[in-house]
Amino acid sequence: MRLRAALIRTALNTTTHVAPGLAGRWALHFYRHPAVRVAMRPAEEPMMRRATRDRLTIAGKETIVYSWGDGRRPVLLTHGWLSRASRLTPLAEALLDAGYSPVTFDAPGCGESAGRETSILEYRELARRLHAEHGRFAAAVGHSVGGLSLFFALRDEVKADRLVAIAAPAEFGYLVDGFRASLELSHRLVPRLRRDIERRVFPDEPDIWRRFSATHRPAELTMPMLLVHDEADDMIDIGQSRMVAAAYEGQARLLVTSGLGHRRIIADPAVIEEVLDFLSADDIG
Repeated sequence: MRLRAALIRTALNTTTHVAPGLAGRWALHFYRHPAVRVAMRPAEEPMMRRATRDRLTIAGKETIVYSWGDGRRPVLLTHGWLSRASRLTPLAEALLDAGYSPVTFDAPGCGESAGRETSILEYRELARRLHAEHGRFAAAVGHSVGGLSLFFALRDEVKADRLVAIAAPAEFGYLVDGFRASLELSHRLVPRLRRDIERRVFPDEPDIWRRFSATHRPAELTMPMLLVHDEADDMIDIGQSRMVAAAYEGQARLLVTSGLGHRRIIADPAVIEEVLDFLSADDIG
C-alpha cells in the first residue's frame, strides 16, 4: 500500500510539470478508484450473518443492503470512504439490543457490492430507496463521508428524527484536499482535479462544492444533531466538525474524544453509549 502510494505520488508530481492535463486525468482516476477493497474482520462476521440481506441496483451496480430487527424504529447507518457496512456492526448490535432496527449497505465499490467507484449521489439514492422502504428513520448515523452524505440526503426527501455524524467532513471540497495531502501531491494539481470532478463526475450537478457540503442551507435541517470527532483525527480534522457545529448552533452538540483517531471511534463503547443516550433523550441539551 505504501509503495503504491509512493509510486502514484512520484508519477503525478512529475507529470504535473510536463503534462498537467494528463496528470489531472490520472489524479481523477486514483481519486475515484480505491486502492483496495477492505475485508471483513472475523469479529464482524457473527453480526453480519444475522442480517437480512437484500439487493438494490444503483447506477447499474448491484448494491448489498443489510438490515436487522423487526422494522420498528429504523436507523440508517452509512459507512465511510474505503470502508464497508461490517465496520458498523458494534453500533448496529447495540442499536438492535436497544430496540431499534438498523439498516445499512455496502456502497458501490465497497464490501460485497459491485462496481469500482461510488459518489455522494449514489449514497443519496441508496438513502432515498431505503427511506421509501422503511419509512421515516428514527435516526441516521454516518461515519466520515457517510456522515457528509446524510446531510445531503436529508435535505432531499429522506426524513430522520435525529442525525449523528461521526468524524465527518463539513466541506465537500475537503475530500479533495485530503486526497492531495494523503499522497503528498503538488498543490498545482488541485484546481485541475476540482475542474475534472465537476465536468466528468458531476456534469449535470451545479455548484457541487457548496451543495454537497454539510453546512449548505442549514435552515433546511431542523432535527437534533450529535457530532462526534476525535481531537487527533489524522484523516478529517476536528475543525470540520466545529464548522458543522457552528452552522447548526443550538441544534447540534459536539462530543470531542481523545485517542480514538478516525476509525476506532465508530466502535468505541463509550461513543456508542453516547449515541444511544442521544437517540433516547427528550432533547439535546
